[in-house]
Amino acid sequence: MDEINYRSIGRIHSPNKEPEGTPIQPKGAEGIKGEVEIFSEYIEGLKDLEGFSHIILLYHFHKSGEAELQMKPYMDKEKHGVFAMRGPSRPNPIGLSIVKLNKIKDNRLFIENVDIVDGTPLLDIKPYVPDFDIHDVESFGWLEKNVQKLDKTRDDGRFIDDD
Repeated sequence: MDEINYRSIGRIHSPNKEPEGTPIQPKGAEGIKGEVEIFSEYIEGLKDLEGFSHIILLYHFHKSGEAELQMKPYMDKEKHGVFAMRGPSRPNPIGLSIVKLNKIKDNRLFIENVDIVDGTPLLDIKPYVPDFDIHDVESFGWLEKNVQKLDKTRDDGRFIDDD
């Protein structure tokens, strides 16, 4: 298997100090504010980002436990394949969140709708562009019957690394 190594470009800071109790998607985290700290060697890459109201954060789930190929997700009682769910315990623990960008000051991005644990290593930032990113969908699998649970669902600790 090929090994791929990444270096973090910053850290995400939020009021979510532990995975347990953290909202599970940005839509369920409306109004929760945080900051992204960009390391000094990457600050030049922020040029022109402030013109976007929303950004995509790609990050490393640094507190997730060992991945299993089938797990019980937060909003269902049945097991599903890891690639049919969006939980943190994955073969490559990469997270994705679309957050509101309120402002940029020096190496800090002030964001909102944060469903990310404090101290999470940031891998990349991309601008969110609705014309690129919104698609008409016919179905969204097992989540169709569970999506209404999002506002009340929080991380319950089932995917935390116990070490």
